Amino acid sequence: MRPDTPAENVDHPSEAARLERTAELYPEDAEALLLRAAAHRELAGDRPAATALYDRLLATGTGLDNPFLVRALKASNLWEYGHEAEARAIIDGIRTASPRDPAPWVIVAEALEAHDELEQAHETFTQAVRLLLTDGAEPPRATRPLLFGRHRVRRMLGAAHDEWDALADSVHTLPITLDELHDPKRVWSLGSENPAELQAEITRLRAELGAYREALSRPFPVAILHWPADELAELTEAYPSLAEEYPSYGEHLAAIEAALRELAASGTPNLGVVTGTVPSYEAFAASEGATPGDAALLPQYATTLAARGRAVAWPPERGAACWCGSGRAYGECHGAG
Repeated sequence: MRPDTPAENVDHPSEAARLERTAELYPEDAEALLLRAAAHRELAGDRPAATALYDRLLATGTGLDNPFLVRALKASNLWEYGHEAEARAIIDGIRTASPRDPAPWVIVAEALEAHDELEQAHETFTQAVRLLLTDGAEPPRATRPLLFGRHRVRRMLGAAHDEWDALADSVHTLPITLDELHDPKRVWSLGSENPAELQAEITRLRAELGAYREALSRPFPVAILHWPADELAELTEAYPSLAEEYPSYGEHLAAIEAALRELAASGTPNLGVVTGTVPSYEAFAASEGATPGDAALLPQYATTLAARGRAVAWPPERGAACWCGSGRAYGECHGAG
C-alpha cells in the first residue's frame, strides 16, 4: 500500500494478508509487519483475527522489541469486542511493569478514556508522565501524546491547569490552543446556526484531522538509503556499476543530508533514513528477479526497508545521535551548518 493511499480506498483484509505473507519472508521484521497487519484486521472489523496476531507475537517470548506495546494493543482491541476483564488485567500489568516506552502508556490510557474511565485514564497518563519526564528537559516527541492526552482528560474532568498542562501548551504546535481542542463543550457548537461558530468548529476539526493524518503516516516515511562505510565498500566492490551512484563514502553521506533537506524545504513530511546491508540488498534483488548492479533497484529497496519498519525519522531529535552512525550528536555532525 502506498503511503498516500486514501484510507477509504484501502482493502484492509487484503492489506493484512499481504503483510502477514511479508512477515513470513522477513521474520526479522515480523514484529513491525504483524502489528500493522493487526491494525488492518481491526479496521476491517475482524477483532478476533487481530487478537490472534497479537497472541502470535507474544508467543515468541523474549524476542520482541517492544512486548509492552503488543500487550497494550491487545488490551485495547479486546475491550472493543467485549473482553473487558482481560483487557483491564493486561492494562494493570502494564502499569505495574512501568515500561520506559511512551507508546504502551498512550494506548492503555486512551483505551480507558474511550470507555469513560476518565479517572483511571488520568491516573495512567499522570503515572507515565512522572515516570518518563523527570529531568526538566524539553519532552521528546514520542512523549508528547502523553502530555496532550493528560490535558484532554483533565479538561473532561474539569481540573485546573497544573505544571504538566503548561508544558503541554508549550510544545503544542497546532494553530488553535489545547484548551479549545479539548473543550468538552465545543461539540455543542455543531448544533449552532451561527456561521462563525460553525466555521470555528470546522477549523478545530481540520486541525485535529491534520494531527491524526500526521500520526498515521509516520510508519511510512519518505526514506533515503544509507550504506555504512564497510557495506558501501563491499557493495561497490561486488557491483562496480554502482560506483557511479556512490563515488565516495563522504559524498554518499553529504548527498543523503542534502536530499533530506531539499525534501524538507519542499514541504515533504515524515522523512526518514534506512540503512542497507549487502546481503539484504542481494536477497531483495533476487526476490525481484533483478540484478543487484541495477541502480534503478536502489529506491525500491529503500521503500521496502521503510515499509518493513526500518526507517529512522529525520531529522533526529535535539541531542540525539546522527543518522550516519558516527556516534556524534546530529547537531555536531550532519546537522551542523
